[in-house]
Amino acid sequence: MANVVRAALVQATWTGDTESMVAKHEEHAREAARRGAKVIGFQEVFNAPYFCQVQDPEHYRWAEPVPDGPTVRRMRELARETGMVIVVPVFEIEQSGFYYNTAAVIDADGSYLGKYRKHHIPQVHGFWEKYYFKPGNAGWPVFETAVGKVGVYICYDRHFPEGWRQLGLNGAQLVYNPSATHRGLSGHLWRLEQPAAAVANEYFVAAINRVGVEEYGDNDFYGTSYFVDPRGQFVGEVASDSKEELLVRDLDFDVIEQVRQQWAFYRDRRPDAYEGLVQP
Repeated sequence: MANVVRAALVQATWTGDTESMVAKHEEHAREAARRGAKVIGFQEVFNAPYFCQVQDPEHYRWAEPVPDGPTVRRMRELARETGMVIVVPVFEIEQSGFYYNTAAVIDADGSYLGKYRKHHIPQVHGFWEKYYFKPGNAGWPVFETAVGKVGVYICYDRHFPEGWRQLGLNGAQLVYNPSATHRGLSGHLWRLEQPAAAVANEYFVAAINRVGVEEYGDNDFYGTSYFVDPRGQFVGEVASDSKEELLVRDLDFDVIEQVRQQWAFYRDRRPDAYEGLVQP
């Protein structure tokens, strides 16, 4: 019998406030559960606008503790209600002056499994993230969930192959990549990098992008979220480039082992030859 996991992701437009944004994602999650999904992931800092288009201290107000803040507590209740694993990207405050771009991972019974903190922080026009976030310091965790081994890599991280590989070495079967990227900046990379990472590391990737124009800048987030398999093939259709959408797809985890036996990339790695890669 195939080891099939029904997985979901949401690309969403900004509603204007946190309460309605969280409520909208709750409804998407309930719909995904009705369609049989067992795991779902949301976009980068899903409960807020992409405020990093500007540098303004007013936006520290979006930050909350993880896991004890209101959004993660609410998502734990949602996980218990729906029986789904949930990947929850938020703006985290650890203590005064310590802020991270973070994703909490919640198991299907509502238990908090841990967090991933974004490692690579951009500071370019329209993406002023160093103003808000410290670089992640929590490693490359892969979480043992009800659906299997799930990892997270966040937005700008996707340009760096080292983290993708570490997640694979840590056993990931499915990696969620919540993002916020806009039209004209990286569209040609969007359909290239995550499929390439899925192939190189032989696991499934869920690539999530925001959609629409928001109030703090002119970035036009182009959606086109998707699931991609370990052979680099899209699983079903790619999402719209202009509309909010819930994707639900069946992922055959048996393909992971088939590909690893066929292509044997992990067997043929040469870590003894890679020392120069980690020299500053």
